[in-house]
Amino acid sequence: MSNYAHLTAALLVCLAIPTMTSAQTTPRDVRVHAAGSLRSALNDSAAAFEATQPGVKVRLTYGPSGLLKDRIASGEPSDVFASANMTHPEALTAAGKAGPVQRFARNAMCALVRPGLDVTPDNLVQRMLDPTLKLGVSTPRADPAGDYAVQVFERIEKSGVAGAVGALSAKALQLTGGPNSPPPPADRSVYGVLVAQGAADLFITYCTNAVAAVREQPGQRSVPVPEAINVSASYGVTVLNGAPDEGRRFVDFLLSPAGQAVLARHGFAPR
Repeated sequence: MSNYAHLTAALLVCLAIPTMTSAQTTPRDVRVHAAGSLRSALNDSAAAFEATQPGVKVRLTYGPSGLLKDRIASGEPSDVFASANMTHPEALTAAGKAGPVQRFARNAMCALVRPGLDVTPDNLVQRMLDPTLKLGVSTPRADPAGDYAVQVFERIEKSGVAGAVGALSAKALQLTGGPNSPPPPADRSVYGVLVAQGAADLFITYCTNAVAAVREQPGQRSVPVPEAINVSASYGVTVLNGAPDEGRRFVDFLLSPAGQAVLARHGFAPR
């Protein structure tokens, strides 16, 4: 082989080595599917995480947890699933598509109330049952917020209000979170918009959602559901099979004191 050929071969080997090393060490994007109620909190969480992980970008996709679970189960690529309940990520684990599920936050239920409507924790049940008022909820099974609303109905009946489950389920308007629901407005609270449009006089949703809506819609109020009939919403997160190490590190961040502090700033209770 000529000296020229030897030199050419050596150059090719030298060029190949750093290229391979670069491919092996370049950080990967983290694809995160997350409940819509986490939007503000996870936007901030992702920014804080990226600041500690040079070159890493968190790609966030939001939606109703039940629908996201179905999309992932059907093969939509994802690295991390952050759900508004434990059941949906546990279903992916049971199907062999994800690792263990960890609770990373808690929420509670509140009523988002239109301006001028007299609603207090003491008369909330009476107002919910009032046939002249429109009661809004998210879509059960597709969106955990709807499931939690039904649990509130059940607790009202168990507290001594006969027929409450049937009456409230019959009148509750499933206004968001379903497969055929209109897409939520970009960067705005869909709950605040629906109440402002008159689609509901009061909307049973997460307290974090109600607080966010009140910030956007002057005159709307967040009324806590009384503790005796309230529901503690547990948020679960899991890492999907095949996720890069960056995905696992993002979950570790959510569980860390720094990540928990971000969630707390957005109204979520500690895990």
